[in-house]
Amino acid sequence: MSILVQTEIVYSKIFDKHTYIEHPENAERTKVMLEELRRQPFFKKLVFKEPMLLPENILYSVHSDAMIQEVKRLSETGNGWIDADTYVCKDDYITARLAAGGLLQLCRDVLHGDADNGVALIRPPGHHATKYRSMGFCLFNNAAISAHVLMEQGNRVLIFDHDVHHGNGTQDIFYDNDKVLYQSFHLFPHYPGTGSIDEIGLDKGEGYTVNAPLPHGSGENTINRLLEEIFLPIAEEFKPDIVIVSSGFDSHHLDPLGGLKLSANFYGELIKKFQKIQTKIVCTLEGGYNLNWIGKCLASIVGQLCSTPIYIEDTVKEYNHAEDVVNSLNNKMKNYWNI
Repeated sequence: MSILVQTEIVYSKIFDKHTYIEHPENAERTKVMLEELRRQPFFKKLVFKEPMLLPENILYSVHSDAMIQEVKRLSETGNGWIDADTYVCKDDYITARLAAGGLLQLCRDVLHGDADNGVALIRPPGHHATKYRSMGFCLFNNAAISAHVLMEQGNRVLIFDHDVHHGNGTQDIFYDNDKVLYQSFHLFPHYPGTGSIDEIGLDKGEGYTVNAPLPHGSGENTINRLLEEIFLPIAEEFKPDIVIVSSGFDSHHLDPLGGLKLSANFYGELIKKFQKIQTKIVCTLEGGYNLNWIGKCLASIVGQLCSTPIYIEDTVKEYNHAEDVVNSLNNKMKNYWNI
């Protein structure tokens, strides 16, 4: 007898209000993702929910007053830029709070058993936003806000980041914390310039930041080694109550802002591996800019989450196995974990 798995998708058309058509991070991203999900055999199994608006007191518990006020000010008129990469549209203060609130709502649903797992199909993304600064297409740090709330309620949270860019903001917010474990593989050197092996956390958080900076051309063989030898054993020892996945699809081999060599099928494989550690998995949208492929990458994840895995015709060969990175990180993390 099969057990019905409830996979929740948090989404709202309101997120389309945050868009600038000449910018790679625009509303077309979620449109093509939804179109791809509708084509899949598992679509009718999915439960869609509208996001809740994040209360302001929670927002201020993670981000600084000056940062929040800047987003709020630019949001009143729209068409503003925080930096050369990061735009703010009219009403984005509300849109970004709906994004962060949507992920938090989903995390709560999964922790309380109202859903088994899910995806927050939210925009704008978040993992570059630090405590003090919006940057890198990100206004507020969605994953960090949810992790902070859950941590304050006594939960141990693992954040796994597979975006091609290092999640400097998420790392920054939990750098001295031992209740949130941050694991990331990413292209290096690459924007934003952080995420070296030596960035391991501070004070009681030392050892709870795990960075795998990969050279151009690295792919699935390298990442499988990272997972089996380092990431998964650490995660198992950490014993998370929930896993938040910062799902960046710009690590796909055809992404215009990428440089890693992942196939669309591999994103579902990543989820499958972490399900062996914890089945309460929540994914939140980060990067990914090839409109022909990001929907397929998402479908690979959702299919695995709802126990209807799919196969996508997409082959790629990596040409840099980065053994030195795996070995160096292993030696570094042995000082903190039983690996």
